Formats: sequence, structure tokens, C-alpha cells
Amino acid sequence: MDVRLPKLGEGAESGTVVSVFVKEGDQIQKGQTILELENEKAVAPIPSPVAGKVGKLRVKEGDKLSVGQVILSVENGATAAPAAPAEAKPAPARAKQPEASAEAREPEPVEDEEAPAESGSPPAASPTVRKIARELGIDLARIRGSEPGGRIVMADLRAWIQRLQKSAAQPGGREGERPREPRPPEAIDFSKWGEITKKALSPLRKTISDRLSESWRTIPHVTQFDEADITGINDLRKKFATVYEKSGARLTLTSFALKAVVETLKKHPLFNASFDEAGQEIVYKEYYHIGVAVDTEQGLIVPVIRDVNKKSMLELSRELNDLAEKARARKVSLQELQGGTFTISNQGGIGGAHFTPIINKPEVAILGLGRGVIKSVVRNGKIEPRLMMPLGLSYDHRVIDGGAAARCIVDLVQAFENFPEKDAKI
Repeated sequence: MDVRLPKLGEGAESGTVVSVFVKEGDQIQKGQTILELENEKAVAPIPSPVAGKVGKLRVKEGDKLSVGQVILSVENGATAAPAAPAEAKPAPARAKQPEASAEAREPEPVEDEEAPAESGSPPAASPTVRKIARELGIDLARIRGSEPGGRIVMADLRAWIQRLQKSAAQPGGREGERPREPRPPEAIDFSKWGEITKKALSPLRKTISDRLSESWRTIPHVTQFDEADITGINDLRKKFATVYEKSGARLTLTSFALKAVVETLKKHPLFNASFDEAGQEIVYKEYYHIGVAVDTEQGLIVPVIRDVNKKSMLELSRELNDLAEKARARKVSLQELQGGTFTISNQGGIGGAHFTPIINKPEVAILGLGRGVIKSVVRNGKIEPRLMMPLGLSYDHRVIDGGAAARCIVDLVQAFENFPEKDAKI
């Protein structure tokens, strides 16, 4: 029998083979990982739905696979149980989307997929895409699919709707009018000016590019700047660092930042919210799940630490270390990338001062931390050397006004400068 790539998750239609763990002639067991597939920002293990001997191996590292594509053939393999495809850990669809419920992830009936479109033969698309298009009254035959074979994925549907909205908003545009196709990028031959080297974008790099472009294109960004005196925090870090190490954790500035941010978000709940574009509503969240940007060799990954307000500094430091290591090893799961309410990007360990971080949609704000520098500061009428850290708070101007942002960053500076020692003690 042929072993095919199972359904990966909501909106996830394909991925790139990172590692292949079997070869032709190997005996494999049901549930054994046969390869790892990179999709979006996670690497998911793909298990075999049957036991048997590997006959023909049809993939290799670097191949791009789509759902339903043959991975390998198995000799003397028992028929896979109906639930076998669900054993594969899902690769993420979009970190910006909330995790789908179990009901939402259930596949639609097969006959729904094969329902003919009104314009003729049905274009290739998943049952989920067809269902959404049907509910919105959209003819999929009018949308150009970006996947192999012209397959339409959620990103194509979303982009078409956005172009339609822009067309309707333009002078002379009419609602319901088919939007003009955007002009494709012009190819430039850089080699005519000298030697060049080309490197294809990795799936992770492409995901980062797509998401940040969408965030910048759809959210009016404003960044509020300030500086915080972290001399006291630095003294606390030095005082308790050894104790934390003995408890299996590293006490870093980010650990303090997590606490300071949550205390500030409690006073400014609008910065812990999201803007529901479909319902035109502001969604206030009663939980505090903070994303922390991690710099990896493959690109930026933002795992999420959940319920930061309920955890001690020691717990946060341990979890922060563990998630950072998993992110760098590309072992972070889908669940650990989703559900964030606010994001922290700390570049202090690398260098640099103020910068303008891009909002991690659908969040409405993000905090950028620069490198602390000793500066001459006037305190109580005297000039003193103090360790000053640059802050950059980017926010969604559709939801947050400048006055609210100024008040928020003032309280955030106070949270850093008056950090209570009791919160750092074990």
C-alpha cells in the first residue's frame, strides 16, 4: 500500500521534507516517525499509519509535499485505521490565528469537496476553503491558486477578499466587482553587474516574510519610545543569579520584563486585546500569554509563555530557557506558537538601541527592548551613572491612540524602575 501525507492541520496544505528516517528495505512499525516535515514555523514528525517493509521511497530531503502525496510504499502493510492521519502532529497554519477547536479541525465530507462550482469544473481546494467560500458567496473559479496544480489555500482566499475590499474602497470601485490582478514582480538580472549567488527562501523565511508583510500592510503602526533605568533590576539579577542557577534556571532581563509587562497590561487591558476585523470588535482577554521573540539560525520564532501572571520568576525563567532551546532546535510545537496576547522582542543581548518592532498580528502591541547603556542621569539634583535601557512600544493605531500609548509606556517604565525585590526571590 502507499503511505500518503496526512492532513496536517487547518489551512496547512503542504510542507518541506527536513529529514527522512527510513530507507528502502527497512522494517517499520505503526506510529514510527518516517520523516520530519517543515511547515510554517514548526517541524512536525510524520508517523507511519501501518507496519511493514519499506518498498519504494518516493521522497528525499528538500522535497515539497502536499497533503495526499505518496511518501513511500509498504509491503505486507495492514490497512491503516481511519483515525491514523490524525496521529501526525499538525504543522501550524498561521501563528496569527487562534488554535482551532477539535470540531473545526474535523474534515468535511468528501462529497462536499467534489461539489461542482457554478462556473464549471471545481478548482482544487480543501473542504475548509470551500465551506468558507460558500458561506461568503465567493466563486472559487475566480481565484488563482498559489499551490502546485493551482490548488487554492486559505491565504489565496484571504488575499482575494482583501483585493476586493481595496477595489471597492477606491474611487469608481464597486462592491462585488472583480478586483484587478496585481502586477507580478519584475524579474531583475543582477548577474549583469557582477557575480551573484542565489539561495531559495526556506519555508520558515517565507512564512516570516508573508506574516510581517501582512501585518505591516494591514495595521497602521505607531511606535512610542522611552528609556527605563534598569540599574536596580541589574543589581537584583546579579544578587540572585547564582541561586537561580542552582535551581536549574538562568535569570535574565527577559524574566524581569515578563513580570513588568504583565503588571502594566493589567492597568492597560487594551494592549492585551485583539481587533476582530470580521466582527469589527475589540476582544479583551482575561489571560496573559506573552510571546518572546527568539533569534535562531533559521529565522525569528515566537514561542508563547502562558499564564505569565500566575507564575513565579523561577518558573518563568525555566520555561523561558526551555522554549528558547526548543525554538533554536526547531522542536517547538504548534500549541507553543499560538494564543499570544502580547510580544516582547529583546535585542539587548545582541546590541543596538531603539528600534520599531512589527506587531505580531492579531495582537495589537509589541515591546522592543534595546541594549542597556551606562548614561549620566540627573537624580535628586546630582549627576549619577545609571544603566538605561531603550524601549520601543509599537501599537495598532486602529485600536490604540497616542495618549493611551504614552500612559502605558510611562507605567511600563515605572514597572522596570520600581521592580519589587520580593518578586525576584525564590
